[in-house]
Amino acid sequence: MERPTPFPELNSVLHDLVTSVQTALGDDFVGAYLQGSFAVGDFDRHSDVDFVIAVSGELSSDQVSALQAIHRRVFALRSPWAQHLEGSYFPVATLRNSDMRGKQLWYLDHGSQTLVRSDHCNTLVVQCVLRDHGLVLAGPNLASLIDPISVGAFRQEVLETIRNWGQQILDEPQPYRNRFYQGFIVLSYCRMLHDLVEGTPGSKRAGAAWAKETLDPVWSDLIDRAWNGRPDPAVSVREPADPSDFASTLEFVKLIVRESERYADALY
Repeated sequence: MERPTPFPELNSVLHDLVTSVQTALGDDFVGAYLQGSFAVGDFDRHSDVDFVIAVSGELSSDQVSALQAIHRRVFALRSPWAQHLEGSYFPVATLRNSDMRGKQLWYLDHGSQTLVRSDHCNTLVVQCVLRDHGLVLAGPNLASLIDPISVGAFRQEVLETIRNWGQQILDEPQPYRNRFYQGFIVLSYCRMLHDLVEGTPGSKRAGAAWAKETLDPVWSDLIDRAWNGRPDPAVSVREPADPSDFASTLEFVKLIVRESERYADALY
């Protein structure tokens, strides 16, 4: 693994994580990769570090226990990057077969030191980013592990996420009423509409810039505040959202849902 990112401290954390996981899993380790903003090349020092580790099959309870100990130790490293890791362990059969999307995997949430079962990373979006842009930390090229994904299937998943998550946010806004999630929602909905239109996965930065150019300028300040609020998520998640910005965010979600439906009607 040679300097996968421009940040030496992060490279050291990733080397520690990958070599430790390789030792713990032995022959069941297949590969380790970066996806997300570091893969698409639109990262900065505030970006999450989204990783995927491919394994030969389902992890045993002993293997999970060993990985839990590794993640607790890595989280305690002095580098702040160690607290910004997020990713999942994919059996190769699940990684290859898009029909298995939604299956729960062992997942490390951003800011967490404990693996839990979640379908968070098991999406066509993640598989597309990995196959087309994934950075190899160890193991084979990702094109050998992931079958091609059609643009139509990709767009359909993005459309479903815009609809379903939007309905969840609008039905139960209270869990999202903090400064972190308020900005995260705005940037995520910019990116998702951009991905839907382009038919390929992009970054939050690209989505935000595109939304400011494409949507009514009335939304530009909300998008800028969301972008500028990205630093220190561990602090912002404990702080209440600005009431006016949160109300505007709910209206923004409604707008993006409508725009996505309009685009889908024209496309199909």
